[in-house]
Amino acid sequence: MPWARSASRFDRRVTGRHLRVSLVEPGAVETELSSHNRPEVLESIKERFADVERLQADDIAEAIVYIVTRPRHVAINEMLIRPTEQEQ
Repeated sequence: MPWARSASRFDRRVTGRHLRVSLVEPGAVETELSSHNRPEVLESIKERFADVERLQADDIAEAIVYIVTRPRHVAINEMLIRPTEQEQ
């Protein structure tokens, strides 16, 4: 994942400045973005997550609030958030 390596390099450059870099990796989230896919992709998404209660945008927003409200000495470098029923 080239973006993860870039984030890691950026993180090392800003650490001494008390800036924090966090990577939030959401699993299946119920958003309008999926409607922008081709019909065959939409069908695949529906099949894959048919029995999964997907995350809501507020779930991700709450995670971000948690990250940015930690004390200055705490850095949340990565956060993987998935629905409990999502296998991968």
